[in-house]
Amino acid sequence: MTQRFSFEFFPPKTPQGRDNLLATRNTLNRLRPDFFSVTYGAGGSTRDNTKEIVLAMARDGISVAPHLSFGGDDEGTILQLLREYKEAGVDRVVALRGDVPSGMGGQRLVYANELVAFIREHFGDHFHVEVAAYPEIHPDAKSYGEDIAFLKEKLAHANSAITQYFYNADAYFYFVDQCQQAGIDKPIYAGIMPITNYANLARFSRNCGAEIPRWVCKRLEQYGDDPQSVVAFGVEVVTRLCEQVLAGGAPGIHFYTMNQVEPTQTIWHNLKLSS
Repeated sequence: MTQRFSFEFFPPKTPQGRDNLLATRNTLNRLRPDFFSVTYGAGGSTRDNTKEIVLAMARDGISVAPHLSFGGDDEGTILQLLREYKEAGVDRVVALRGDVPSGMGGQRLVYANELVAFIREHFGDHFHVEVAAYPEIHPDAKSYGEDIAFLKEKLAHANSAITQYFYNADAYFYFVDQCQQAGIDKPIYAGIMPITNYANLARFSRNCGAEIPRWVCKRLEQYGDDPQSVVAFGVEVVTRLCEQVLAGGAPGIHFYTMNQVEPTQTIWHNLKLSS
């Protein structure tokens, strides 16, 4: 099977951020990834910005997958959004549970498997549907087995999964093995987060349940306020991680770029993905 590679962006909040993202998009697009994805804020808080970026990429002939969740939106709103995407030629979507916006705590969460079923009901097989997977297990999961069971439900009608980022290749391989034993036969793509800022990464990781190996933490702590050393070490660690997961049979990699060309581009070249 041909390995697949993709890049993820988030919708910027300022005109300068949008200009920077356009430049980043144009540079990374020269690497010819299979597609880009664009995230969707909690409760659809970035819905309009996400749509604007997605439709612009589609107009420019770039394969793009909008992230989507119900959040605080009703079925009509989501249906109209999907219709606009289809009309624009978008044929891929990342279906997520998302979060209910603050101040709407009484509203029921709409789980990703329900969103996948909704997409299939209204659009058949038009969209290649991606869902999320968690090699180190979702923070809200009651058990390892339960989390895999939820993933199996999502993948009953979705095409493939993209993982939360991780830095332990064994966690990914074990997770994929357990999924296969549970009867999951869809591709599970490895989500990879380049390292650029240790404080931010540590905060993200605490919130999403991703573990940073102790030896990596200690090395990053050593560099303190030396960002060049942090990035250089991060490139070394993440390149090696990518080599491990690809050699071990991963169907491909989804890079969380944080809207930056580097260090994703350097890691890409280290892996000789353009050759």
